Parts: sequence; structure tokens; C-alpha cells
Amino acid sequence: MSQKMILFLENLSDGKQEEVILLYQKVFPKIEHYVLNNNGRLGDADDIFQRALLQLIVRYRKEPFDIHASFENYFFMVCKNLWRRELNSTRLTIHNSDLLNNVPDETDNAFAIVEQERYDLFTEKLAALSDNCKQLLQLFFKKTPYDVLMHKFNYNSESVVRQRIFKCKNRLVELIKKDNRYDNLKDV
Repeated sequence: MSQKMILFLENLSDGKQEEVILLYQKVFPKIEHYVLNNNGRLGDADDIFQRALLQLIVRYRKEPFDIHASFENYFFMVCKNLWRRELNSTRLTIHNSDLLNNVPDETDNAFAIVEQERYDLFTEKLAALSDNCKQLLQLFFKKTPYDVLMHKFNYNSESVVRQRIFKCKNRLVELIKKDNRYDNLKDV
């Protein structure tokens, strides 16, 4: 991680307004667009941005971490994961006020932090795969059809594509399970 990125994260965690404003100007329009296109409102986008910022700061203060992508992309993914989680929880919410049991914000933030740490572990291990495996799995995760993959990677048949995906996924799982963080994150 670059020295500039470390300084940016430290300034964010120290509450420097300039950094927050810069982040808001650079990333909020993307978050707003994503939330509005996925059953949300402008207020939802603002809430997600604030929650992601709080989560990032709390996590960085607890234990500084490395970001292997651009910070804007990383922060957008944090927001995207939070919004997906919000949509899933609202879909499962019972709307009877007598039965409603809200999860405390601290618990919700803790789950979001664990979810982000899982995602970070996954992306780190995905990046550690061979270029071929990495590209193949990224396209597979985007639901690219097997025949398209077969032609793109010059495989002889869709069966070869399936076998290669299977081997790459197994290698990815193996790398994740070997990491010390895996045991702490799997049962939460």
C-alpha cells in the first residue's frame, strides 16, 4: 500500500474533514447511482456512505490494514456490500411493530466489518491465483456462459472449461483455508 494511501486512511480515522469531503466528491456519485438503480433512495445512499465510512474508520483504528485496489474502488465495494446486506435484511424484516426486533447498531457494524474482512480475504487470495485462473473465475463469477469462456481461453470444449473452473475454485478455497484469518472468520 502506498504512503499516500496510508496517510489518507490515517487522516480519515483522525476525522480530517478535507479527506471526507474529497471522498464524498469522488465516490458518492457512484454509490448514489448504484443505490438508486437497486431499489434505493437518495437518503439510502447517504446512509450507506456514512455507515461505510464509520465502518472503515472503526476497522482501521482497531487494526490498520492494506488495500490492494484503488481506495475509491475499495470504498465503493464496501458500500455495495452494505447496500446488498440492507436489501437482504429488509426483505426478511417482519413489518409488525409488536414483533419487530431491531439489531443494535454495534452488532450490525460488527457483522459488516466481518463481512468486509471476508471479502478482503477472498479478493487477496483470488489475486494470488495464476492469471489464467484469476481471469477465468472473474468471468465465471460474472455468469459468463461456458461457450464464451471456451472461445476466449481457446479450450477444446465446455467440459474442459468446467474442469478448469473446478480446479481453480478448489485452489482458491485451499488458499483461503490455509490463511490464519479463515478460522476467525468462518464461524461468525
